[in-house]
Amino acid sequence: MATEQRNPRLPSPRGDLSAALVAALSEDAPLPGGTAAQAADPYGDDLQLALYLGYELHYRGFAGVPDTKEWDPDVLRFRAALEARFLGALRTDATRHTSVADALAPLLVEPVDGTGVSHFLQDEGELWHLREYAAQRSLYHLKEADPHAWVLPRLWGRAKAGMAAVEYDEYGAGRAERVHARLFADLMADLGLHTAYGHYLEVAGAPMLAVVNQMSLFGLHRSLRGALVGHFATVEITSSPASRRLARAMARTGAGPAAEHFYAEHIEADAVHEQIVRRDVIGGLLETEPHLEADIAFGIDTTCHLEDRLGHHFLTAWRGHTTALRTAHGEAVGAHAR
Repeated sequence: MATEQRNPRLPSPRGDLSAALVAALSEDAPLPGGTAAQAADPYGDDLQLALYLGYELHYRGFAGVPDTKEWDPDVLRFRAALEARFLGALRTDATRHTSVADALAPLLVEPVDGTGVSHFLQDEGELWHLREYAAQRSLYHLKEADPHAWVLPRLWGRAKAGMAAVEYDEYGAGRAERVHARLFADLMADLGLHTAYGHYLEVAGAPMLAVVNQMSLFGLHRSLRGALVGHFATVEITSSPASRRLARAMARTGAGPAAEHFYAEHIEADAVHEQIVRRDVIGGLLETEPHLEADIAFGIDTTCHLEDRLGHHFLTAWRGHTTALRTAHGEAVGAHAR
């Protein structure tokens, strides 16, 4: 199947910050000064949507927004203020380790009685849970590997080679039909969801946007290359066991062969990627730039912090028998059969 390639439309604002940026992108309206971001909730809908909009100019962009807005000085200045607020909160709330070994240690042991989202979906999830999960995660998976590609010019030697090897797999090892973003679009089609890039932005809550924004924040800044490597390592280390549970959830609910295949593909692949990332990417980076160890640990800690917040958001809603979507589209998400 072919995925839709048209650029998404600008979404509805969620507060003053996102309204100002939508107006600037669509109408050339002036942006407020950077102080406007200082009082905003760093994890809230308004700031996270505004930050997402600023970052998306470096990916597909938006319908009706000129490509030149990507490097507009006023937009970049406004985005920098949003980033400072978000990054400051992450440094305060999520910094737990300065040693990579200490930061990785909890990730290398699977808890006996897991209580996360993948456990819930494996054991008791219904198709509507899987649709809501996939709809929101599509903001991540339909750009899978793209934010991490930005780190390649900032690495060298063993770290660069290891990172390129994993990215090559993520991009389908030269086969378009095996690109992981394409496999996720196939999963969405099995679940009766729209496959267009960015289609579910309106229903994705701030916890999901923060997870995606973290990747872009780390990827776009050379000074945060260590943090991006830490983020990437966390994703690869935790992916294989979670993918096994999600594959079981897809099989148990009859979600479809492509839905099951996406996660089955990640079980073995990410187990191999974990070893490459730990040995070559992290190991190689620490050999050449040992001063980045605390930054790598920071990337690990912040990834865990934001994924835990997202998991809490999903499970609080679902255990309360309500939608985890931001707007009242719980039924509509499952109704968009292709």
